[in-house]
Amino acid sequence: MKILVTGGRGYIGGITAALLQQNGHQTIIYDLKNGRDIKDTRRLEKTLKAEKIEAVLHFAAYIEMGESIINPQKYFDNNFLGSQSLLEAMVVAGINKIIFSSTAGVYGNPARIPIRETDRKLPENPYGQSKLMTEELLRFYDRIYGIKSISLRYFNAAGATLDAKMGEAHQPESHLIPNVIRAVLNNKEFILHGNNYPTQDSTCIRDYIQVLDLAQAHILALKALMTGRQTDVFNVGTGQGYSNLEVIKMIEKISGQPVKLTIGPRRPGDANELVADPAKIKQTLKWQPQYSDLATIIRTAWHWHKNQATI
Repeated sequence: MKILVTGGRGYIGGITAALLQQNGHQTIIYDLKNGRDIKDTRRLEKTLKAEKIEAVLHFAAYIEMGESIINPQKYFDNNFLGSQSLLEAMVVAGINKIIFSSTAGVYGNPARIPIRETDRKLPENPYGQSKLMTEELLRFYDRIYGIKSISLRYFNAAGATLDAKMGEAHQPESHLIPNVIRAVLNNKEFILHGNNYPTQDSTCIRDYIQVLDLAQAHILALKALMTGRQTDVFNVGTGQGYSNLEVIKMIEKISGQPVKLTIGPRRPGDANELVADPAKIKQTLKWQPQYSDLATIIRTAWHWHKNQATI
């Protein structure tokens, strides 16, 4: 099967594309890093037709929550209007299957924990809002054009491949695990944003999903669409939350080195606690995380970053 992967040179997109190839699929990578703008609808149309694409996995998006508050136009322009451009190209090319990279950020500060797919959506920042708007767009493109989609609401993707060849490297990096690991490797101070959250240890809590388990969720979602599944949305998380301090302590344990920790101000738009109820994806798509215990997440991330430091 031939699949277009937008954002396929990024962290999650790249690892998912590799897993697709291991499962016998052909992937065509469409990414800003090879000069392909998702808003170039005409070029997308030509690519979809010329490559005889059968389905799309859509990862291409800006992802920094804090930056989205400072520069919302960038996020609505790329994440929402870029997705609309892609869908328009799919309509013209006659492609009617898409897996969308969404986010738990659509929930904002949730009304309850764990979070179910049907819970209220009140994003705290333009990043989460841009993803929610795209989910709504997908529902209309199904109703009007028959494009079937599965939106996967990621919780916190983390970790690296088991061979330490592919891992997380955003520029700039805003995620906790890679930033703490980099601080340890470079013997630098790490600034933790906020210790006044209404949680057990006063730091915010997140549900971490190992990137290989997340990639497998895409494979199963694609299979479901190709075998008749209707438009749907799934949380992709474990149901287990870890506080920032628990993550930092695990990094100290895996690395054998202390973290030079300083407390800084809270980041605007950060939710107190985000933990998934993953029952729906487990029951419907038969997905089961294999690598998402905190120790494996940190161990794979540590080995990847350490490997990068020695290259």
